[in-house]
Amino acid sequence: MQIMNLGNFFKDFIYGCNLRRVMKNLPDAVFIVQTDGRISWVNDKATTVFEGGKRLLKSYHFDDLVDNGIEKVDKSIATRTPVIAGAFTPTAREFFIELNAKKYHGSFIVTIRDITAMTNILTSAEQTSEFNKEKNAMLVKLSNEIKSPINSIVGFSQALIDGIGGEINEKQDKYVKIINKNSNDLLYFMEKFIEFAYAESTLYECDLQTFDIVNTIQNVIRSNDLAISAKNLTVNLDVEEIVKRAVYSDEKSLKTILQNLLEISIKLTDTGSISLKATYPNEELVRKLRVFENVKPEALIQISISDTGIGLQEAEMDGLFEPYSQLDRQNKKNIVRSISLGTTNILAKRLQGIVWAESEVMKGTTFNLIIPIERDFHLKHE
Repeated sequence: MQIMNLGNFFKDFIYGCNLRRVMKNLPDAVFIVQTDGRISWVNDKATTVFEGGKRLLKSYHFDDLVDNGIEKVDKSIATRTPVIAGAFTPTAREFFIELNAKKYHGSFIVTIRDITAMTNILTSAEQTSEFNKEKNAMLVKLSNEIKSPINSIVGFSQALIDGIGGEINEKQDKYVKIINKNSNDLLYFMEKFIEFAYAESTLYECDLQTFDIVNTIQNVIRSNDLAISAKNLTVNLDVEEIVKRAVYSDEKSLKTILQNLLEISIKLTDTGSISLKATYPNEELVRKLRVFENVKPEALIQISISDTGIGLQEAEMDGLFEPYSQLDRQNKKNIVRSISLGTTNILAKRLQGIVWAESEVMKGTTFNLIIPIERDFHLKHE
């Protein structure tokens, strides 16, 4: 066993040496960064890009050289895409970079490219983002004009099905039911799309107030009673740890988040149960997320919605909360789900929180939401 371990040691050592030899000659700046942000190795290009010697660069924390550097590393790894960030030389000269990160033996390999020359393009992208927000605001303002004709089709087709317009034959009944179903589906899609547009638009405003979160959760469950009963599902609610706890947040936005997540869980579950649990997150999870700096778990609430449904495949998990990324995929059947989760993601960020999903095929899905619930937190971050 010792000989085998020694062989593995030499294998890893040789692999590490070869990898560093490759990284040394890359045209991009390369850093090996520990999970706590310490820099353990840099290549020659890094000394050029960051205008400092290797010993000097290794004396810095990665966040000192890259704005929210470890957070950007986590994002690049999670999304498997480059991340744009601001960077600083030891002499405090600021520039823009494109950052790619990969996990490597308990640390991170980070490649960095100076894209300062592209700042005009970045500015243009920011302007495009603002334009999209204004465009979404216009869409929200026109929502009644968009939904009214669809509502008329739904209403009159249902009236024909109910016989209010007189008796119709079997073939006509079949066609009217198709019209009614498709118009209902279209109305649902437009409602979710407008909900997403509102969350992303300049019209959105947080209405922070104190409310009973247990009552809010119970109301969301009651609003889904018909869908739950139609599938004969069991709903388990565990709010024992936070019962009688008043929270400070935006109740309307929280309701929208919970409604979207619960709707999706119901659609993913044909038999079995759905469990909702509200509790304080544990300290280890809070540290791991790196979203809430110096925040006690008691100042946060975690709401988890778990189902016993079909679960989500690994390919579906990639970009799950990013509806724009779903448009480029061949299979667009879950676009409404992506829009709902996109709204959830935007609103979670609006509430200074985070949302994520865990899933296993044929075993179910768990959606997790953590938001701050104390007035002092929101006052500090306004």
